[in-house]
Amino acid sequence: MNNKLERKDYWDDVYKNKLPNQVSWYEEFPVVSFDMIEASGVGPDANIIDVGGGASNLVDNLLSNGYRRITVLDVAPLSIDKAKERLKGKAGSVKWLEADITEVKLTEDYDVWHDRAVFHFLTNADDRKRYVSAVRQSLKIGGHLIISTFSVDGPMKCSGLDVVRYSPQTLSSEFGDDFQLIESSHVEHITPAKVVQRFIFCRFKRVR
Repeated sequence: MNNKLERKDYWDDVYKNKLPNQVSWYEEFPVVSFDMIEASGVGPDANIIDVGGGASNLVDNLLSNGYRRITVLDVAPLSIDKAKERLKGKAGSVKWLEADITEVKLTEDYDVWHDRAVFHFLTNADDRKRYVSAVRQSLKIGGHLIISTFSVDGPMKCSGLDVVRYSPQTLSSEFGDDFQLIESSHVEHITPAKVVQRFIFCRFKRVR
């Protein structure tokens, strides 16, 4: 998929055919993501963006723990709609962006950029460069980049699409010397279908 319309249609179809708790990446409680945000040391007023957050439960957990400035970005409007339905009145406390991260021009500066399983779908090098450029334009110096992908021994595909698998070192090389690797974790995610998927989670600090 090489453009926003193709991605939008593809991921909307996924959410038309499955409930949020049926997709392979579903987590009832995104423990590692939340713990890494907490470990970054940012306070409740930190400006946080969840890229590809869609119907993820991370936003619920951030809100319930007092975080007040949260943006959820996803290319699939149906995934955002499902999250809003789940959150009910709390949805108004969140900024929702329907956008392709390789094309969007973000207008805010963020303290935390979180991405669980978007970056590994970017098999085109130019898309990855645009993603990294978006991070550079929007993440504050001193801010934290928390990103998760399939590990080198993880699946080669997800939802029928090819992915790029990473180690902490190869992921670090994608973002360059301006981002210092602070911590990494290898995680075995159990899908709703009881399949094991091996991920890496990395937290980087932007140093310049």
